[in-house]
Amino acid sequence: MIHTTIGSAGHLLVIIAFVTALVATFAYFKAGMTNAAIDEQLTWKRFARATYFLHVVAVLGVVFSLYWIIGNHYFEYHYAWKNSSLSLPAGYTISSFWQDQEGSFLLWIFWNVVLGSILIFSNRSWEAPVMTVFALVQAFLTSMILGVVIPGLDVKIGSTPFLLLKEVMPDIPVFKMDPNFIAKDGNGLNPLLQNYWMVIHPPTLFLGFASTLIPFSFAIAGLWTKKIQEWIRPALPWALFSALVLGVGILMGAYWAYETLNFGSYWNWDPVENSSIVPWLVLVAAIHTMIIGRKNATALKTSFILTIATFILVLYSTFMTRSGVLGNASVHSFTDLGLSGQLLVYLLSFTIVSIGLLIYRWKSLPSDDEEVSTYSQEFWIFIGATLLCLSGFQILATTSIPVYNKIAEAFGTVLNMALPADQVGHYNKFQLWFFSLIIILTGVGQFFWWKRVGKGKLQGLYNPLLIALLISAAVITFQGVKDIQYIVLLTAAIFAIVANGTILLNIIRGNYSLSGGAITHIGIALMLIGILFSSAYTKVVSINNSGLMISRSEEFTNNDNKENKENITLWLNKPEKMGEYMLTWRDVRVEPRHIPGYIPKSWVDIVENDYHAVALRDIVVNDKKYNSKGDTLEIFPENFYYEIEYREPSGRVFNLFPRVQINPKMGGIVSSPDINRKLDKDLYTYVSMVTNPTAEPVWSQTENFTVNMADTFFVNDYVAILDNVVRTDSVEGVTLGAGDAAVKAMIRVLDNDHEFVITPSFVIRDRMVARKPEVNNDLGLRVQFQEINPQTGQFTFAVNTTQRDFIVMKATEKPLINILWLGTFVMVIGLVMATIRRFRDFIKMRDRENAAANKNKDKMKPQVA
Repeated sequence: MIHTTIGSAGHLLVIIAFVTALVATFAYFKAGMTNAAIDEQLTWKRFARATYFLHVVAVLGVVFSLYWIIGNHYFEYHYAWKNSSLSLPAGYTISSFWQDQEGSFLLWIFWNVVLGSILIFSNRSWEAPVMTVFALVQAFLTSMILGVVIPGLDVKIGSTPFLLLKEVMPDIPVFKMDPNFIAKDGNGLNPLLQNYWMVIHPPTLFLGFASTLIPFSFAIAGLWTKKIQEWIRPALPWALFSALVLGVGILMGAYWAYETLNFGSYWNWDPVENSSIVPWLVLVAAIHTMIIGRKNATALKTSFILTIATFILVLYSTFMTRSGVLGNASVHSFTDLGLSGQLLVYLLSFTIVSIGLLIYRWKSLPSDDEEVSTYSQEFWIFIGATLLCLSGFQILATTSIPVYNKIAEAFGTVLNMALPADQVGHYNKFQLWFFSLIIILTGVGQFFWWKRVGKGKLQGLYNPLLIALLISAAVITFQGVKDIQYIVLLTAAIFAIVANGTILLNIIRGNYSLSGGAITHIGIALMLIGILFSSAYTKVVSINNSGLMISRSEEFTNNDNKENKENITLWLNKPEKMGEYMLTWRDVRVEPRHIPGYIPKSWVDIVENDYHAVALRDIVVNDKKYNSKGDTLEIFPENFYYEIEYREPSGRVFNLFPRVQINPKMGGIVSSPDINRKLDKDLYTYVSMVTNPTAEPVWSQTENFTVNMADTFFVNDYVAILDNVVRTDSVEGVTLGAGDAAVKAMIRVLDNDHEFVITPSFVIRDRMVARKPEVNNDLGLRVQFQEINPQTGQFTFAVNTTQRDFIVMKATEKPLINILWLGTFVMVIGLVMATIRRFRDFIKMRDRENAAANKNKDKMKPQVA
């Protein structure tokens, strides 16, 4: 049965959400008109508030409807069929909600209604102008999932997630035969996204994007109502909150990439990654100018510009990642759903209106009577904000190359500009120097901010500088840092830690709540040190000393055979020396769903095109029996883990399990690393080449050997010896009766310094002959006991050979990467402290203003005689 009701309800609720957003926009606009009577303003405000809450209910209803469709596996709906499946674990079902464009837009809309509701209750004095902007943004966002065609114009507005599969794919033959056909299963969530980070990273990132609307709305409201300076106090804590959440979201994505993708790092300067960090950089610059915006006119003007720019950049990044303009430039970008025109209108509308309003009010903005002194707090904040913006501009200018090409194409010109071939090298070349300067300013600026130095008294900086130079010299010597640009960055970061640490110690003695800025700066400096060593001084451990070329593919031969030199080949159960380690590839394992860890692939028979497997033996893990032979168990069928044993010179042994994933959505086979984490470094290991673990082996033509007992014969370059043929009472997979007989051959196979015993069986059962072959994966041999000749005493064996199992793997050491993760933790603590402090300041001021307003109202009440 096709469940049309929930889809129709969801689509209707989207329309209601769109209409109520438009009505709330108009009503809040009328309520914000300063020339209207007070009673009229209040009437419009009440109506606007009621309409907005109806919008909130509609949005929550849309979210519920879509999740209901996905959670109940209504595969008649295209969105559920495309993004979920019966095999998808319940914990990841929510991730499929935002895997596609419509769901991610809905996630953004959801966060906006949450934030808008908080603003209504927390800041009534700014409600009308701020919520006018909020509601208008909601109208644009809900239009993206409207899915309505304007009659007569044949213009489609938005793309709805509530379309049936037969509405999206009407030409599929099955619908012509059966219009009510419902798929039994869906395509499923991209296996690469079935990761706990992907459950929390997108909501966090979109909350960060959504929260940039708040300072933007306050800035526009300030320009509209001529509250030129007052808007900063309520906007600043929200700007800090936005920087905190967006920064955490970006870092979550970086950590997901580090432990899931195999490019060997946490940041690859991908266009989609860049489009999220540029607004963050500009937002951080805006926060710094907002801090001094109430007492400096230039900072106030800059705050308007940067706050507006932050939100516009969020819209621009949305356009880039969702319009299809990036094409194949990013693995993270969405395909175009025909929304590029709408997204462009969205971007241009807010750009033109906000910039136009700023220009209109520019003359009414205050001006400074005198120039800012070089020794003032304001000067150093301006310099820092300028460098942050320049850093963001350089990233944006290069990332936008596909946009330049599209613009030129629209005007009939061909630019043929291309993104840098070595994107990491290109961006690092600029960003290293930008952040060297920025991090120095965090230290110098703190001394000027807290008036520890000034004109004619710079001595306060001497001690931190001297200490930083001494520490830097020691680190440079000990770690062997020789490149001048790395020496500069390292010295700058250590100076920032020492300088901010000095200020921090002084602040803690007084009011520790004021220390958020210093702690944040220390965190960023630690991050830069961690990035420097873990990236610039990554050491490849898996050096190929065999003298043999592993592969002639372009991937391996590029850059003077770089990957051929930096990968090693491991044969199953054959030890191989790698640096100080002795490596052995032990097994291929699979991941059961309700059993801890991984189990050998040989323990189960995986059901094709399903998420079940049949146990070929009792499944016992850590002395606990989970399944009996013949049981069906659930697994993750696309994931295979290669057990690699590392043996250190000390004798310590540990195992790593790098993953190979069969993922058609990502082009076939995708490798993910496993990481051995130590205090001073990470050992990062991934499989770079492997035979398809789901493919059956291709066996050679059968070769027969007839031998006597103790004879030696040669099989595929191995020496084989028939040691014995013995009677056996049991043969795996064969039930022996009272009159049955079975014998087992003991064939010893010699391979260099290893010796293997292969035991094929010959069975006479119910007067019928059965031959049970034995496969040795280490040798790539399959031996079948073919015949016994009682007259001659000879035995015949059928032998097939195949390619021995091997993997090609790469291992690198990333020194001091834990300093990066420590720095992120410290930075987050600092931002949390700064955000809490600014919210407390705002609440105190708001309550004071409300008390004063209520007192004035009481005075104005007529006195009764």
